[in-house]
Amino acid sequence: MAGIVLLEPEIPANTGNIERTCVATGTSLHLIDPLGFQLTERNLKRAGMDYWKRLDVHRYMNYKTFLAENMDRRIWYATTKARRTYADAVFAPDDYIMFGKESAGIPEEILKDNEEFCIRIPMLPDERSLNLSNSVSIILYELLRQNGFEGMQREGHLHRLNW
Repeated sequence: MAGIVLLEPEIPANTGNIERTCVATGTSLHLIDPLGFQLTERNLKRAGMDYWKRLDVHRYMNYKTFLAENMDRRIWYATTKARRTYADAVFAPDDYIMFGKESAGIPEEILKDNEEFCIRIPMLPDERSLNLSNSVSIILYELLRQNGFEGMQREGHLHRLNW
């Protein structure tokens, strides 16, 4: 199972949106403290609606603890500082993708130690970054696409009318 890792997320609505995306895609969510909000916060619950009870969520005291408990996982680091794009990555179905806090991203010390796994979303040169929950969706769906959307419903249907 793929995993989304949020390092010190600050905005509850973003985490709620990401939670909903994780449930809809069968992806685990990993939260690394400190969080900028309480998991009981109203904005988190509003964004995630009733999905929280179906979420495969894990919480860690710090980055070091996260690494120790996930030594067997390949981790991609989403950052505006990367040299290559997420489209250049070859994702395995059980890879994790880490995103940093909204105000600062992933610390450069972590990025420097993992440069070969740093990826970015292309943007115009004068723009700082995209919204965190949008960034998660873009890169996660590329991982899922590369792995054939395994286990996911690929066709929809009309309720009242026929095509």
